[in-house]
Amino acid sequence: MQARLPLNVRLKRMTPGQMALFGVLACVFVWFIMACMVLPILNLLKTVFFEGGKASFDSFQKLFKSPRAMKSLANSFILAPTLSLTVGFVGISLVLITEYFDIKGSAILRLGYMTTLIYGGVTLVSGYKFIYSDNGVLTNLMASVFPNMNKTWFTGYWAVLFVMTFSCTSNHMIFLRNAMRAVDFQTVEAARNMGASQWTILRRVVLPVLLPSLFAVTILTFITGLCAMSAPLLVGGKDFQTINPMIKQFADMTTTSAKSLSATLSLILGLATMILLAILTAIERRGHYMSVSKVKTKIVKQKINNPVANVLAHIYAWTLFVIYVVPVVLIVLFSFSDSAHIQQRKLDFSTFSLRNYGELLSKTTAYKPFLVSIIYSALAAVIVGALVIVACRYIQKRRNSLSATALEYSLMIPWLLPSTMIALSLLLAFNQPRWYMFNKPLIATLQLLLIGYVIIKLPFTMRMTKAAFFSLDNALEDASKNLGASGLYTFRRVIFPVLLPTVMAIAALNFNGLLTDYDLSAFLHHPANPTLGVKIKSLTEEMGNSSDGVALTFVYAVLMMIISAIVLYLVYGRGGKDNIKE
Repeated sequence: MQARLPLNVRLKRMTPGQMALFGVLACVFVWFIMACMVLPILNLLKTVFFEGGKASFDSFQKLFKSPRAMKSLANSFILAPTLSLTVGFVGISLVLITEYFDIKGSAILRLGYMTTLIYGGVTLVSGYKFIYSDNGVLTNLMASVFPNMNKTWFTGYWAVLFVMTFSCTSNHMIFLRNAMRAVDFQTVEAARNMGASQWTILRRVVLPVLLPSLFAVTILTFITGLCAMSAPLLVGGKDFQTINPMIKQFADMTTTSAKSLSATLSLILGLATMILLAILTAIERRGHYMSVSKVKTKIVKQKINNPVANVLAHIYAWTLFVIYVVPVVLIVLFSFSDSAHIQQRKLDFSTFSLRNYGELLSKTTAYKPFLVSIIYSALAAVIVGALVIVACRYIQKRRNSLSATALEYSLMIPWLLPSTMIALSLLLAFNQPRWYMFNKPLIATLQLLLIGYVIIKLPFTMRMTKAAFFSLDNALEDASKNLGASGLYTFRRVIFPVLLPTVMAIAALNFNGLLTDYDLSAFLHHPANPTLGVKIKSLTEEMGNSSDGVALTFVYAVLMMIISAIVLYLVYGRGGKDNIKE
């Protein structure tokens, strides 16, 4: 391999135009990383540890003396591990039902279980609240049978755990399903020929192959529970609020003490996230699981031999199907219903119409949040894609250099921090003019939310795009250069077209994920331009009082599901699953 030339020699070989472009891009990345990520985080630390201009730990003392803050901390650290267990159990069972065991109707079951891929977040919670709240469909049905029942039963810790358990299995249906398909059926057959039972084969042969993916999704689930916001806000009630809702409440207050508490809570949440990632990653690296077969054979679905266990498995599978599908079906049906029947939680097909959809299109206050979210999400997806492509190209060409390593790790910083900590750091940093932001405060401006969206999508985009870059065949670039093409021409006409399917797939997923974002939008949205997530949350809080608001929420949800389904089809349904390489 030819030795890599020093940076100063490579710079000398650049044309003046290339040197100018290199300098501009370097300035853009240094400014963005320092001004939008590093300095805001340092400012947040200053708010916590240097209150009043002097080094102090008073903010921690205030935190320990605040019953609400301490209770929210305890609630988060109760929710995170229990959610990991419940989501892990349900998620593994979904994969086994659809991919390993011979369950009747598994194709239909799979579609039902994957509904969380097309609607989630605050939209999903609003759907569950419509069914299970004190005036919900199921609650009213149960109250007609048991008149003395407590109609406010769906609130608090168990309600949050229930909603989040069935909303956080998306990663299992994507990553764990792929891992299950990598199981070698020859090893299963060999274990069976040696007399192993179905349970032994599952426990000793199949599950060990799934462990790496299972560790990964468990880490994500734990962090999701630790950083929960939508579910505690909407169904947690007064008795079960977690860290993020408390951060939001303290941040909305005008007193310095409240904002200090908010910053301290976000710092603790960030530290907990980083420690958790370090511990679980270390545990994950201890195990190395691989198939020893040179020629793998596709897994063949296993029929459950015990007739009683087979019946119970089918009942369990279809019960889960009902839990997943009923909210989606009711949201779609009630979106066509009139206000009176929505208020009564009753379906009457004779009253179905497109009136609710017409209201959305005719009222500015109704369609504006939808347009705002689409514009913000599209702009963020394009900007983060462009930044990461340039960064990955530099990292690919300067691999193992100090500058490339520093750039890569800098763009991965947001993966270590919860979105609320990032949002709060931006709020505290840009509530006054800063010279590095052109002496303009960004609070209540349109730019602030866009900056936040770009930041939180950097790590995922970076990881996936970098993998695509390093999987390229270097012979393509070498051939182009041998024909006399410049580096920029080679990238534009040879490399980028090969990367384009992956780039488009990642951009689509980023767009899809940001469309109903609430956690970041709740902090950074412009007051006159609420996003879809913020609007749905406000309408969901009024669910018991305004049937028109509920109808609008359902219309939003249906349109969101249509858009998400189209995006998923474009990404996965037309061969897009091969566009994203881990």
